[in-house]
Amino acid sequence: MAAAGTMQPLDEWPAAERSRIRGVLTDIDDTLTTEGSVPAEVVDALGALRAAGLHVIPITGRPVGWSEPFARSWPVDAIVAENGAVALTRDATGDLRKLYVQDEATRQANFARMQQVAQRIVREIPRATVSRDSGGRETDIAIDHSEFVHLPQACIDEIVAVMRAEGMNATVSSIHVNGWYGNHNKLSGARWIVRTLLGRDLDVELDRWVYVGDSTNDVLMFQHFIHSAGVANIRRFEHQLAYKPKYVTQGERGVGFIEVARAIISSRHSRGGGNPGR
Repeated sequence: MAAAGTMQPLDEWPAAERSRIRGVLTDIDDTLTTEGSVPAEVVDALGALRAAGLHVIPITGRPVGWSEPFARSWPVDAIVAENGAVALTRDATGDLRKLYVQDEATRQANFARMQQVAQRIVREIPRATVSRDSGGRETDIAIDHSEFVHLPQACIDEIVAVMRAEGMNATVSSIHVNGWYGNHNKLSGARWIVRTLLGRDLDVELDRWVYVGDSTNDVLMFQHFIHSAGVANIRRFEHQLAYKPKYVTQGERGVGFIEVARAIISSRHSRGGGNPGR
């Protein structure tokens, strides 16, 4: 398990440790994206990891509806959306499958409660507005703080306080404040999808996985994973991180993720390649 401390440059990640990595878990917004879109070079990096024999699973606070086109087209095993509540993966025929942590009755009851909380936040907090991607959300709500509007930290803190007062979980990403009912989060979602898709226990093989992220809603992952990397724009949040990634890239956003992918792949080439045991 990681500890709070100084982030080391990515090139200090030992090649022997990089060569053992069998899976990459990654945030999407401001980790894979640059200026709101995913560059072709980043998709190529995802494909290169897969071609090298690694599992690749993005885990995001974005809604499942927003994630669907990427789950169809990106070279990944699955996308876990809405902070661990729902996953998208392709079956043997290439058709998209949707998997949920909660049953349908629970989701419907929670959805109604969450809409009431969202209405309260918009009514009570100046300039607060639901995210533009809210139409694709099934298991959480999101309030925009840095995507299309820019809220001061005091407003962000107040939104989090309202969500928690209403009994919700709340996290702050680089663009949204997300709130939901249930015990799931990015870490439980990672454990769930690795077990469901691969039949493996993520905690047993932590030394074989790396997590890549960029903001405060990645802290739980940085704390838990032996190997973690922040793209350089994480320095914006550094003073807010109770647990920091072990390593940090030189480049920001998608450029930083490409650095991580290349670091992993190069370690395989230096050892003569080979499939890591997918």
